[in-house]
Amino acid sequence: MEASAAKFIGAGLAAIGMIGSGIGVGNIWANLISTVGRNPSAKANVELYGWIGFAVTEAIALFALVVALMVLFA
Repeated sequence: MEASAAKFIGAGLAAIGMIGSGIGVGNIWANLISTVGRNPSAKANVELYGWIGFAVTEAIALFALVVALMVLFA
């Protein structure tokens, strides 16, 4: 196996972390919408936690992307 082929395989494996992050973001927004739909007066209390959860989960996807790019181009 050539080194360039191994880099492509490694970058693809490192990018798998972005799949989990996408599922996590979907779960966060689905639960936030469900919560606000059940109790609209709780929107002010749960909206901040939804945004924080989104930001943290999205950061994991960015870290996976950076690692994949480092494997591919380093």
